[in-house]
Amino acid sequence: MEIGYKIKEKRIQLGLTQEELANRCELTKGYISQLENDKTDPSIQTLAIILDVLGISFKDFFSNDPIEEKVVYHKHEIFIKEEANYNLLWPISNAQNKNMEPMFLELFKGGKTDLFDPFEGDVYGYLLEGSINLYLANKLYKISAGESFYFTANYTYLIENDSEYAKIIMISTPPHF
Repeated sequence: MEIGYKIKEKRIQLGLTQEELANRCELTKGYISQLENDKTDPSIQTLAIILDVLGISFKDFFSNDPIEEKVVYHKHEIFIKEEANYNLLWPISNAQNKNMEPMFLELFKGGKTDLFDPFEGDVYGYLLEGSINLYLANKLYKISAGESFYFTANYTYLIENDSEYAKIIMISTPPHF
């Protein structure tokens, strides 16, 4: 079986670049390239991470049967990017092949996100807790718990906590993060 070929096929099917897949798996682009060209074999642990990001189980990956769509996602499947002042959580492991990508953003006291680059799509957010400052195209928007925001993401933006703790449900369409 050509593991690399199947990974490449699934990655392309999801519209991901090698670099995007590598970033989501916390691997290097070079490693993904070697893997897809069957110049290296992944460990079981690395393959599990890659398949999780691609939204496919071991059983489905190694099966010749058609893949069924996943409907329910469990707590243990959440991917978390932990930074010093915030956490970004992806509750849907294979959102890259969906029409939208849901996320949770937790901002700690004094926390702010990195500057998000513009992309062709939309961003929606609903503030569950706290208050935040949304900097969009050099304009400041103050948002409180229970309020939401929606914008076309053709500008850079940044989100900053303006309280002790802030938690936001965010959706990007198409998937971007």
